Amino acid sequence: MTDAPDEGFGGGLTPGSAPVVVMVDLMRAYFDDDSPLNLPSRSCLDSAARVLGAAREAGVPVVHTRVEFAPDGRDGGMFVRKVPALRHLYGGGPLAALMPEVAPVDGELVVVKQYASSFFGTSLASTLTAMRADTVVITGVSTSGCVRATAVDAIQHGFVPLVVEEAVGDRTPAVHEATLFDLRSKYAEVVDERFAVRYLGGDA
Repeated sequence: MTDAPDEGFGGGLTPGSAPVVVMVDLMRAYFDDDSPLNLPSRSCLDSAARVLGAAREAGVPVVHTRVEFAPDGRDGGMFVRKVPALRHLYGGGPLAALMPEVAPVDGELVVVKQYASSFFGTSLASTLTAMRADTVVITGVSTSGCVRATAVDAIQHGFVPLVVEEAVGDRTPAVHEATLFDLRSKYAEVVDERFAVRYLGGDA
């Protein structure tokens, strides 16, 4: 784990023995050149795919999330007004599909959500509790949006959040790095891909 970035912040959280990997919104909307939500790099997708492979090999449960709104967007509330690009996810469609590199397999839960946090308005917290999970390994997009919101809600629900640095991405490096700094200071452990893979395999 990294050193505390500020005095009084950055206390360490010890990962538990019952992790679940949460793959946040790795949808075409963020990796399609024609999408207004498109990210400048696919590197986080490649890293997330490697983390996913490690989880599957070790038999660690995996939960995928994606965003989809009603055809008229009425379940998007104020969020879709604030972020008009989300209208491309009204009624599902191609941009709401998960990327093939991280497509779920049989037995992996897919949580459909309408807001930033994977916990808000979904069954994720109760599902993780029923699994007796103690740690949430987080990959996905975007770092400052849905990843951050998911990590904050994870710690608020009593889970240790591990955000995998290379496996999350954002619109700009500055936004990405600033968010990771803040998460590391107050809400999560930010770990590298190598640590995450070793941890999922029981070697960390």
